[in-house]
Amino acid sequence: MKRVQGQLFTEDALVEIDSNENDLLISKDLLTSWQKNIQNSQARLFNGDIDSTKQFCFFETKESKDLDGFNPLEIAPLPMNFWQLPNKPHSGPAIYLVMDLPEGFKTPILLYIGETVSADLRWKGDHDCKEYIASYSQALSKVGLNSNLNIRFWTDVPKTTKARRKLEQKLIQLWLPPFNKETRNRWSTPFTSDIK
Repeated sequence: MKRVQGQLFTEDALVEIDSNENDLLISKDLLTSWQKNIQNSQARLFNGDIDSTKQFCFFETKESKDLDGFNPLEIAPLPMNFWQLPNKPHSGPAIYLVMDLPEGFKTPILLYIGETVSADLRWKGDHDCKEYIASYSQALSKVGLNSNLNIRFWTDVPKTTKARRKLEQKLIQLWLPPFNKETRNRWSTPFTSDIK
């Protein structure tokens, strides 16, 4: 088997327990190790060290300033079912972040980054990330771990979709969240065997 960067688990680590449902048994140690590897990758960013990830540039451009003031921990967390709240907490364009703070961790892990033109409507319907969150939550529950999932909306973003998507991609490449399609292979998410 060819090893690729970010492959954290061997195939031996997953044991099929119910062939009718393709339900996978994942050990607590395996899942905690997966979370810790993500945390180790993102910890410097949560500690405000975004500058060390930028390439050296003689001239500061508008693009190099796009992330000025971006600190996910300063954005108010909302429950994952925020759209059911009686008052809409956000509307309009936003970059949204799905995060978890595993028990015993000092910093959270950023699981997903997305963009929307309408923060109050984006999560009401179908969304690929919802399947990952459900599988992740179920895997945690099966091994006796709790999740502290939340979603945060960064609304100080470009109003045009093209510019917002460009910013979203910069954030994905910087943070490497495991549920984004651009970075899923890096983290070998062990609890998503049948999600594409």
